[in-house]
Amino acid sequence: MDLTKLSERLEKLSVRYGETLGFERDPDWFLLKFQEEAGELTQAYLQHTGRARAKGLTADEIRAGFHQEFADVFCQLLLFARQHDVDLPHEITQKWLAREV
Repeated sequence: MDLTKLSERLEKLSVRYGETLGFERDPDWFLLKFQEEAGELTQAYLQHTGRARAKGLTADEIRAGFHQEFADVFCQLLLFARQHDVDLPHEITQKWLAREV
């Protein structure tokens, strides 16, 4: 999956989301939305590990929700990086992959 193309697609969806709900996607919004999604991943993890209420969900529904929250966090991170002109493939190569042995 090409992260640049994916972020372009996500940007279009995010613009439409902001327009539909009538808010400006300013620099603070990107960070706050990322934080919100990270919190939802945390909540889903707590449910998945039996440390939060199941809220009437089955184990399979909890597991599926937990997995879906990873996508939300990842996509919001891509949007946040895009908003700040961060070339994630480059940064990953420099920060992580340069250490490969």
